[in-house]
Amino acid sequence: MWKSSAAGLLMLAITGLSPVLAQQAPPSTPVNQQPAATAAAAPRWSAEDGAAFTEARIAALKAGLTLKPDQEKAWAAFEKAFRDLARQQSDRAAQARGEPAPSDPIMLLRRRADAMSASANALRQLVDAAEPLYRSLDDGQKRRMVALVASDRR
Repeated sequence: MWKSSAAGLLMLAITGLSPVLAQQAPPSTPVNQQPAATAAAAPRWSAEDGAAFTEARIAALKAGLTLKPDQEKAWAAFEKAFRDLARQQSDRAAQARGEPAPSDPIMLLRRRADAMSASANALRQLVDAAEPLYRSLDDGQKRRMVALVASDRR
């Protein structure tokens, strides 16, 4: 049961990273009032924005868990894997913005498959790092971890 709980928790954490990398939608205004270059004028997340948001999420999670000294050892590996995954997703999003989408559907599928493989490997590393931490948490810490990770999805 703990494996399914840990897997679900980690999936929430990972999918919570997606909004960090997404572009902000431009405000809804009538078509006749929108400037001609709306797409160019829309604010985008910079790499620094993504890194700052990741650091804030890590700090909030750590503060909410109130780790005990023996849990700090497991936290370090989890924190590194979390940062690595966030950095990889940010780098991949930046690369995708810089490259035109291929017109060949097979090439498009190949790029997507490569990206999914890279994400799967990084996610495995996060799961491997999170398992010892999650096992060491008491019931209250586990509840807070789930609540803190779920709050990112709102």
